[in-house]
Amino acid sequence: MRNISLAVIALVIVSSCSDYNTILKSTDYEFKYKKAVEYYEDGEYARAGTLFQELVNIYRGTSRADQIYYYYAKSMMGQQDYLMAKHYFQTLLKEFPGSDFAEEAQYMVGYTSYLLSPKPRLDQEVTHEAIDALQLYINLYPYNEKVDEANRLIDELQNKLVYKSYLNAKLYYDFENYKAAVIAIGNSLEEYPFSQYREELKFMLLKSKYLLAMNSVEEKKEERLSDALDEYFAFVDEFSESEHRKEADKFYEEVADLLNYNEEQTNIN
Repeated sequence: MRNISLAVIALVIVSSCSDYNTILKSTDYEFKYKKAVEYYEDGEYARAGTLFQELVNIYRGTSRADQIYYYYAKSMMGQQDYLMAKHYFQTLLKEFPGSDFAEEAQYMVGYTSYLLSPKPRLDQEVTHEAIDALQLYINLYPYNEKVDEANRLIDELQNKLVYKSYLNAKLYYDFENYKAAVIAIGNSLEEYPFSQYREELKFMLLKSKYLLAMNSVEEKKEERLSDALDEYFAFVDEFSESEHRKEADKFYEEVADLLNYNEEQTNIN
């Protein structure tokens, strides 16, 4: 019985391949389109994609082209070829902005870019593209059921950009390039003022300014010490209960002593 079952399965496979090859060779494009849709609906995305790839050229410039682009893009999604899927969703939108598939295509441009978004340490151009596409989708279709999901994806992508900015700033700090760290940390705080890394960044900024001042040449030392002192006051004013407070206070004591700074006397004056 087992041998008979295997033989039946083999026969079905051979027959299926034979049918598919017949479809591939067919010049009846309406028939080929119908079978491509059937393959897609059955989850046979590779076969569907191969057929739609040919049909893209056959139907280009016709009223059915948007359907072909749509199904080809969806077939590419099924094969996890997100770059190709994104391209054809974009093509659909460009050539058929009034298509019935335009709304989903706009979302899918953003979603494919989201899927293509790389790890935080890498270049984030695609991440920005994903945010822009998803935001455009929300603006164009504010009442669609996918809006909440689009907002969730944007939040996730924004968090990745925040983390990327944090990592860039921390890199200079970790390599003890404090002059560059001061600039990078300042840029990160300015671009993302409500970052979840704000406290750590503010402390790294204080410490970078302190160490930069302590290792400065004499003609720049006083100015940089004053800058470090100002940064200390900004830090403790915002994060008075910080776990870094004890170390920050040590910076203050040393800087204040070098500057002959007396806080009580200054307040009286």
